[in-house]
Amino acid sequence: MNLAVNLGKDGLDKRVARVAEVAARHADLVDSEGRFPAEAVSAMKSEGLFGIQVPKSLGGEGASTSEIASLCTVLGQACAASAMIFAMHHIKLSSMVEHGLDSKWHSMFMSRIACEQFLLASATTEGGIGGNLRNSICAIEVEGDICRLKKDATVISYAVYADAILITSRAHAEAAPSDQVMTVFLKDQYRLERTHVWDTLGMRGTCSDGFLFEGEAPTEQIFPKPFAEIAAQSMLASSHLLWSGVWYGIAVDAVARAQSFVRAAARKSPGVTPPGALHLAEACTLLQMVRSNIRSGLGAYEQAKADPDVLSSMAFAVAMNNVKIASSETILTIINKAMIVCGIMGYKNGTPFSLGRHLRDANSAQLMISNDRILANTASMLLIHKQDTSLLG
Repeated sequence: MNLAVNLGKDGLDKRVARVAEVAARHADLVDSEGRFPAEAVSAMKSEGLFGIQVPKSLGGEGASTSEIASLCTVLGQACAASAMIFAMHHIKLSSMVEHGLDSKWHSMFMSRIACEQFLLASATTEGGIGGNLRNSICAIEVEGDICRLKKDATVISYAVYADAILITSRAHAEAAPSDQVMTVFLKDQYRLERTHVWDTLGMRGTCSDGFLFEGEAPTEQIFPKPFAEIAAQSMLASSHLLWSGVWYGIAVDAVARAQSFVRAAARKSPGVTPPGALHLAEACTLLQMVRSNIRSGLGAYEQAKADPDVLSSMAFAVAMNNVKIASSETILTIINKAMIVCGIMGYKNGTPFSLGRHLRDANSAQLMISNDRILANTASMLLIHKQDTSLLG
């Protein structure tokens, strides 16, 4: 069954709106219970959203990064955990679309993703490397046509609910920590032993437990290109841009709640400007800055895709790092201003203006690849790279 064809009568906007309605209905329970947003993910699969990035030639819809980021924003307004799962799936799928088309197995797997709506998870973190995804301790073992891998993965988001995991490792036992490959393991090809439980301040529904991973699969499931190339040319940009789309959605909903609060106050006292109105105006100004920042980053990425040298350049890496830093830091200021506008009604749970979940989820943004680590990388590049300061350059 070609799900994309069957759903083609409805555009992505209508389909994601239906998913967002489901996600919003369960968002508070997903947060309070720290449970997987099963209803929203089921709706995503029913609407065919997990395969939209797959090229049309392989049964998908060929959706662009910009289109997917826009969907992340819609879902982020409803349930941040659901939106983040959707974003992380498409970050991994982007690696396959950009770097797996020359591989028969990966091309066939993309067709399965479009047809069967597989959910992809990522295992790039590892105990002992301090969150540096560009280094690995574990190494893939290749024996004939079979590869085996054991990894102490400190975080694998929604691992037990995924249909496949894309996991990084050293290319072989003698390889340097940065000489990495990425391999696709299907659900029936690996075993997971939980080592850490995801009991966190926010993004609770992503269920990002830690696991000891042990898998065995055909060697053809190893990506043909080194992970260094994948990370620089697709994963860096798609991570920062799609995550930013989610964070922007959280902030959009916070501002919408603050605006509703101010309007309600204005109706009670006609002709009097509510005290929170100025904070609302400030929040809207910052929200526009975040939107412009993300749109600029998306435009730069879509343009750079035609040139691998640009994608691997310092200038591009600095630009994408700046998008992530600006988005992740500014949304916290926006949501705090919305909280000031709504006052105790925003601070309390269970009101139409509650913002506790938004604020807690947004605090994850600075930690998803630590801003300090990103700034350190940017600082190192700026020792060599001259920053572009032109307005339209």
